[in-house]
Amino acid sequence: MPVFQVKFYPFANINNTIRLREDTVYVRLSDMLEGAPPDVLHSIAHILIAKLYRKPIGSRFAARYRKHIGSKAVAEKAHLLRQMRGRKKIHGPVGNVYDLNELFDDLNTRYFHGLLARPEMTWSGTHSRQSLGHYDPAHNAIVVSRIFDHPRVPRFAVEYLVYHEMLHLKHPVRLRGSRRCVHSEQFQAEEKLFPHFEDAKKFLKNL
Repeated sequence: MPVFQVKFYPFANINNTIRLREDTVYVRLSDMLEGAPPDVLHSIAHILIAKLYRKPIGSRFAARYRKHIGSKAVAEKAHLLRQMRGRKKIHGPVGNVYDLNELFDDLNTRYFHGLLARPEMTWSGTHSRQSLGHYDPAHNAIVVSRIFDHPRVPRFAVEYLVYHEMLHLKHPVRLRGSRRCVHSEQFQAEEKLFPHFEDAKKFLKNL
């Protein structure tokens, strides 16, 4: 039986980590979970130990944890702490080929009747192929991988990425029971209205 060292830690997000070093298991829990009900803490312990030893995670433990962190009170607190603690490097919207602000404004006029408020638009700091783009609600920023700021990348591919993240502005993440719904049916239906939807998906798949 290893020795356990468990601490609450001021992560920027609701993160929980576990690692085994020799005969000691080191656990860091988000300090946002201090004061959580005992059954939630028990669920977290089950999930982390299952991950550590590569065992199946019980569905009732996973559901109980998701329901807790998805509650309105915890979600609002997490959002506020991400703003306070999180660091967001903004590299700017103007690239060598594409201007993200210009793309956003054009798409906003064409598909959203100009009703979406433009968030912070920025290229990523690296040419990532794993994270092509994302919307960060805590910092109200849309980030697009700099790999797309290239003359060989067709405009419709960059437009599709920005359009996809704009849909996240229009359709925020919702909680259905204990599960987070990121891409709702309405989200997916509107995504397919993008004129070059199939061409863009094919381009990204080849990339």
